[in-house]
Amino acid sequence: MMRRLLTVLIALMLSCSMLTASGYATLEGVITGISKYGNAATDITKETAEEEGYMPGDMVTLTVGSYTVSAPLGTDYSNVDSGSVIAVVSDEGIEVAINYGSFATESGASVGDTITIDMLEKEGYAEEYAIRQLERTDVREDYASDEIFANFRMVDEGNIADGVLYRSCSPVRGDARAPYADSLAAKAGIETVINLADNKESMEEGLKDAPYYSSLVEKGNVITLDMGVDFFSPEFTEKLAEGLRFMISHDAPYLIHCNEGKDRAGMTAALLEALSGATMDEIIADYMESYENYYGVEEGTEQYAMISKIITDFFETMNGRPFPYNALQTVARQYTLNVIGLTAEELASLESVLSQS
Repeated sequence: MMRRLLTVLIALMLSCSMLTASGYATLEGVITGISKYGNAATDITKETAEEEGYMPGDMVTLTVGSYTVSAPLGTDYSNVDSGSVIAVVSDEGIEVAINYGSFATESGASVGDTITIDMLEKEGYAEEYAIRQLERTDVREDYASDEIFANFRMVDEGNIADGVLYRSCSPVRGDARAPYADSLAAKAGIETVINLADNKESMEEGLKDAPYYSSLVEKGNVITLDMGVDFFSPEFTEKLAEGLRFMISHDAPYLIHCNEGKDRAGMTAALLEALSGATMDEIIADYMESYENYYGVEEGTEQYAMISKIITDFFETMNGRPFPYNALQTVARQYTLNVIGLTAEELASLESVLSQS
């Protein structure tokens, strides 16, 4: 009986804490959910990871089935470049994601699959992780204006006419920023909204605190696209085409928003700016204004340079390779026609409504 008990105890210990060559235990868990963004939630807790010596800034090896990848542990998707895998550690547990991509699509992971995490290099990502740390508050008084707090601004890069296109955080998210975004939309006289984040049901939950937005919904001037963040997936481009066609058939001024107004709204604005003849520097400056507004990231810093690379990566991925940036408008037009699927006539109409020509 004693021998049998010892055998069971040893087996349990081995299954919970298999030491690897690095000297750290293998973390083994199960994928418990896949989000609409393709992120894989696991049942590996933050506490378990910390007990075994795993911390943000470490480099690890993730394995799901036959898929294996090296990735850092971090606390936010923005801790890595676009297209890179990260294991996000939070109070809800470890979630594996691709920044601006779908981990589930890339790895083939599904609910119920086993996932293992092995230490690759202790603190192997610590320096870059420290640079990428972003902090903000949800207190209006901590920001210089309503516009900065709500990340609300006019988009006028290239030949986009003044007062035609705006971007912001969500006026219907139900958070501290939403009422300010709704009020600023009213002040700007917004006529048409491209809501990249919500479906109809999730939008309606926030309408009670967004009277101006509600009036636009009643007029049929709001489209909900419920988009993920894998900008080059067929689902994303199909929904973007739907949103651009909605713009063409409705009146300006337009408001584009997602949740924070920096990722999906940022990439959509970047595309529209490129179509309108903006330079790469102008597009980067507009994209990074969201990081200045939310997190106080300053131009000229290493942090600014790391984050702004998201935009150049976006257009180089769009083109399939690096290209001379004076060809930016051509790349954007070809992508809009050949991948997003607008016709030449629709593209001409889109450029016309943006420039008001």
